[in-house]
Amino acid sequence: MSPRTSNYILVGIVVGIVAAFVGVELFGERMIAFEWMGTLFLRALKMIIMPLIMASMIVGITTLGDVRKLGRVGGLTVLYYATTTGLAVALGIVLVNIIQPGVGVAMEVGAATPDAVAGKEEMGFVDIVLSFVSENVFQSMANLDILPVIVFSLLLGAILTTIGRDGEPVIAFFNGLNEAIMKMVVLLMYFAPFGVFGLVAGRFARAGDLGELIGGLGRYMLTVLLGLGIHGFIVLPLILWLFSRRNPLRYLANMATPILTAFSTASSSATLPLTIEATEERNEVSRESAYFVLPLGATVNMDGTALYESVAAIFIAQAVGIDLTFGQQVMIFLTATLAAIGAAGIPQAGLVTMVIVLRAVGLPLEGIALILAVDWLLDRFRTAVNVWGDSVGAGVIDRVLIKMRGTAGEGAGTGGEG
Repeated sequence: MSPRTSNYILVGIVVGIVAAFVGVELFGERMIAFEWMGTLFLRALKMIIMPLIMASMIVGITTLGDVRKLGRVGGLTVLYYATTTGLAVALGIVLVNIIQPGVGVAMEVGAATPDAVAGKEEMGFVDIVLSFVSENVFQSMANLDILPVIVFSLLLGAILTTIGRDGEPVIAFFNGLNEAIMKMVVLLMYFAPFGVFGLVAGRFARAGDLGELIGGLGRYMLTVLLGLGIHGFIVLPLILWLFSRRNPLRYLANMATPILTAFSTASSSATLPLTIEATEERNEVSRESAYFVLPLGATVNMDGTALYESVAAIFIAQAVGIDLTFGQQVMIFLTATLAAIGAAGIPQAGLVTMVIVLRAVGLPLEGIALILAVDWLLDRFRTAVNVWGDSVGAGVIDRVLIKMRGTAGEGAGTGGEG
């Protein structure tokens, strides 16, 4: 897709979001009539998620060549994402202790646990580990369970690099499939402004009066949004510049379309096709990095979600009058970081990880009821940060791969001279 066309689509998305807000302000709940446009767009995105993930992961792995290199690149990618997630959690803990949004918010201990949490109280790290492997990969694809599909694709791609000529037709098939799906992504992007308009109009029209909805949660929302803003506009750009020497402002501008789409869909997985297209085409990240790092990031990288959960846990403690010790806050840091990385394969992962974090320090699960009213809105902001973090990770790992190839080339050259 040409830069001019991409810019037109970006302008269309911005116009769609603005038109949705204006429409909700003028016509209120009648804007729900346009929600079908967003539903159709979201379904189209979800339709191509699984074949895209499988094809792009296999293409990315086979492009790397030597399967031993996969271990190094995979390890570096997971280490990078774990580090940025930890930084986000630490930032959230610092901010919530400074602002103290839960002080003065009344919450009755012993209230009923929200229905949305029912059945998730017993889920723990064993369930997260089991979610890595599926009994039926086709059933996982049908259920949009991404993590086991990524594990299967990693293994299949790695094996294909070891069987020589017998694997070449299979690799060629997935290369062709990947190219076809990316063409579908380009066609789908022409309808993005209308889809985003429908998604935003329908969701905000159903929310009613936002001012009344927010109510006493204003300081809590401010804390979360401030943390997401600092992480998204300061921490991640600084990492991008320090480790890849790319221009953060230009890089961010080129990612505007997937970031706005992430805000409207509240799904980094559904946004993945647009993220790959923008990262590879506009930010000139190599195919091997984009196709390997981004699907993995959409699954394990949840900077925004982890930050939000650390803030929410301490906010609940403040609301019920529990003074957390330093050790308990360290436990929140560790639990929120690890749970955010590993829980992607579990349905409603955000609630599951929140339950894990609260149980780790003995906080009441009914406290989740305090934040559910505004969770859907904050979810859109944290998803946008997740997608931005994925793309930054691709830029950083791409530079690491370039250096690895350069080092290998220098070593080969030195051996020849000797």
